[in-house]
Amino acid sequence: MTDRDLLKALFDAAVKAADPLTGIKKYLPSPPKSGRTVVIGAGKGAAQMAAALEGVWPDPLSGVVVTRYGYGCETRSIEILEASHPVPDAAGLAGAKQLVGAISGLSEDDLVIALICGGGSALLPAPPEGLTLEDEIALNEALLASGAPISAMNVVRKHLSTIKGGRLAAATKARVVSLIVSDIPGDNPAFVASGPTIPDATTRQEALAIVEQYRLTLPEKMIAHLNSPAADAPKPDDPVFGRHEHYVIASAGVSLEAAADVARSHGVTPYILSDSVEGESRDVALVHAAIAREVALRDRPFARPAVLLSGGETTVTLRSKGGKGGRNGEFALAFALAIDGHDITALAADTDGIDGSESNAGAFADGTSARRLRIAGLDGRKLLDSNDSFSGFSAIGDLFSTGPTGTNVNDFRAILVR
Repeated sequence: MTDRDLLKALFDAAVKAADPLTGIKKYLPSPPKSGRTVVIGAGKGAAQMAAALEGVWPDPLSGVVVTRYGYGCETRSIEILEASHPVPDAAGLAGAKQLVGAISGLSEDDLVIALICGGGSALLPAPPEGLTLEDEIALNEALLASGAPISAMNVVRKHLSTIKGGRLAAATKARVVSLIVSDIPGDNPAFVASGPTIPDATTRQEALAIVEQYRLTLPEKMIAHLNSPAADAPKPDDPVFGRHEHYVIASAGVSLEAAADVARSHGVTPYILSDSVEGESRDVALVHAAIAREVALRDRPFARPAVLLSGGETTVTLRSKGGKGGRNGEFALAFALAIDGHDITALAADTDGIDGSESNAGAFADGTSARRLRIAGLDGRKLLDSNDSFSGFSAIGDLFSTGPTGTNVNDFRAILVR
């Protein structure tokens, strides 16, 4: 088995551990004694979650979930809608309205099962009165370019929405049970997909502080909305949530442990650095590279052979509008430049199968990557400065492509030091 084959096996194990069927079986609610069961959901793995639920649910059910274009799958009774990610579109707007419509007329005897995973924030645009879809698109573009961590992004999003921040669950009298695949560092369920069914204690004043901290340029009407009580989201102690339940059924921590088990089976000692890494991708790469070099050169703080594992969600501050790639590609490129000439091999990939704007999940990087870029006539530093990791790794054949995986517990990084 080559080093890259081993890293791919670790990734596959991490994705398999995040299979929503396992968690759905564990946390399956009891069917209502009388009344209907309606399923709603959103995220890049929502269709696969719906199919998994259909396979184990004993009674009739109906419902609708929204996923990214190309991420749908066959279901029997739950309707699958597709919309744009990471920038919202009209299909997502229509889907958000359909989700609200599916549950708004239910009674206290009914049950709503909410299937929530990463990507739901962009897939469920629902601007408040006075704002438009174009405003929400502008908001998402500004957030994605800001370098803000996902938790900060979602504080802003949930105060500029009629569906996020628990508002979707507040639209029904039925009991709501949320089954959540977490892509959020720390696994706070209120931040996954901006918490459409989970309230939290953040405030519009915090949202305004984030806008100022990250110098977000937003339309004046958005700022006016954030300054008004209309932006307030329902709080966790609101009686409307009294009968609701939520469970995190898959997370980065569980996936990293599964990858670690595979590493041990191949005689390589795993070290999980963290399942909740945040920060600028290129800066996180430099820290990981420094640890890997220390292992390679001095067998400290870990002895070889070792594989360093980490998860979480890094961010990219856009410095150029012409570049291609995502946060894992950016990590891999910065990492490659920092380990030039060392016997180190790494894989950085998104567990949902898509890293940023292109079709790859991420990229491999090793001690020869920087040299091979130079041979191809490319300057790795210039590629990094223009946020164009995709072009570089495409040119040297180091892209890592999986297609949609059906789950999403965010970043996966594995660094092998022989």
